Amino acid sequence: MPNPTLKSTLTIGELASRAGISVPTVRYYEERNLITSERTSGNMRVFRRHTLRRLAIIAAGQRVGLTLAEIAEALSEIPLQKVPSQEDWHRLSTHWSSVVARRIAQLEVLQGSLDGCIGCGCLSLKKCSLFNPKDEAAAEGPGSRWIRRSERAAD
Repeated sequence: MPNPTLKSTLTIGELASRAGISVPTVRYYEERNLITSERTSGNMRVFRRHTLRRLAIIAAGQRVGLTLAEIAEALSEIPLQKVPSQEDWHRLSTHWSSVVARRIAQLEVLQGSLDGCIGCGCLSLKKCSLFNPKDEAAAEGPGSRWIRRSERAAD
């Protein structure tokens, strides 16, 4: 049974305080369509209480290293006015778990390649996977293409 003393909406300050974030962060999340507000007759911004759940999901995603774009993509499957359910969370966390596992594998590959360079200390141009004579990697596109190739091999 719902608690009759709880308000159904929170002001932006109340929401920020309860979620442990700043008011500008709440506004930013709203601009990015991660959360939504309503306006009172006095044009005051108020948020449904369930917005706290969406903010908790955002915080959880950030804690595991997801970008806001990745979190927004996942949350786009849950309508803004819907209260996120346990089933919604299970679906998100299952997907995020695989993303985190993939990143761990990529970081392990990176760690191994760094150990090779750090271990010898010379950055040998004969065996260094980062060496790029005559800018050969330019044809493959921008960025550290050869490092990315070794990360993909770990997938």
